[in-house]
Amino acid sequence: MGETIGDRIAMLLKKSKYSQKELAGMVGVTEATMSRYMNNERVPKTEIIANLATALRTTSDFLITGKETNDKFESISNLVARGAKNMTPEQKMELIRILSET
Repeated sequence: MGETIGDRIAMLLKKSKYSQKELAGMVGVTEATMSRYMNNERVPKTEIIANLATALRTTSDFLITGKETNDKFESISNLVARGAKNMTPEQKMELIRILSET
């Protein structure tokens, strides 16, 4: 797990299907700014962190602190809060899996 927010963004981006340019567009910054975040040259503002968390399917808390949650209820709320109508089929299946375990 990364030590800094930039390290965590880079790690999650690598796991995602997005390019750095696509992620930058999704969160409303330039590709150069995204590069600065990932290289720890700048720290994203709160609203950008929230957008990054949504785009990278994680939590703001994880991006900021590196702490992951094992709380199933929190996982469910985070998925639903991000808008089920905008979920990919894979995300919907993950939501169903989490709900069936509770």
